Amino acid sequence: MPRPSPTVTDAAAGDLQAFKAAFFKALAHPVRIRILELLVQREMSVQQVQEVIGVEQPVVSQQLAVLRNNNIVASRKEGVTVRYSVRDPLLAQLLETARQIFNNHLVSTQGLLRQLQRERRR
Repeated sequence: MPRPSPTVTDAAAGDLQAFKAAFFKALAHPVRIRILELLVQREMSVQQVQEVIGVEQPVVSQQLAVLRNNNIVASRKEGVTVRYSVRDPLLAQLLETARQIFNNHLVSTQGLLRQLQRERRR
């Protein structure tokens, strides 16, 4: 039996899923996450970010470019300095939710480790 052709809704859902995948891919780097954790607190320059996270300026610039190219951060020129900020304040909530999920995972893992240790002692 032939499959029905995809509908506009299917295409839109696929586009939305592709957008989400690209968004999460842009977040999928430890330095980018750390940069975003800083930028949700306040606008910062490359030099300020570099000083806080302790990585070389080219690395910070490269990671900010990825975030900027994916419309996650915005940049504005202030004299000779470029300052960066998050485009959407909801990003703070996303990062906090990710932190809570990670904490839940750790709690679960710690429980399993304690159970394994108890079994070894028997």
